[in-house]
Amino acid sequence: MQNSTNLSIDCVDKLKVLADETRLAVLQLLIDSPKRVREMNAILHLEQSLLSHHLQVLRRAKLVVRERDGKAFLYRLAPEVEVATGKALNLGCCVLSFN
Repeated sequence: MQNSTNLSIDCVDKLKVLADETRLAVLQLLIDSPKRVREMNAILHLEQSLLSHHLQVLRRAKLVVRERDGKAFLYRLAPEVEVATGKALNLGCCVLSFN
């Protein structure tokens, strides 16, 4: 069982990752369904390398996971991130709403 100090640190780390608008936008895109990098790029209009960087940060924070889909990668919310009612994500330490 995690103690409250470890949970607080984990929560702080997640919130630091989510302080970036692009990373928030990526999570919002993934609420509805998994997406490939090119699908996200078509909506976000970022350089592929910049989007890849943000996806890597989200993966390290265990907020998204990826799987091989042919030559591309398919990104989805990590199993630890629960989609709450509406456009909200339960991160375990808090609920992030996109309303």
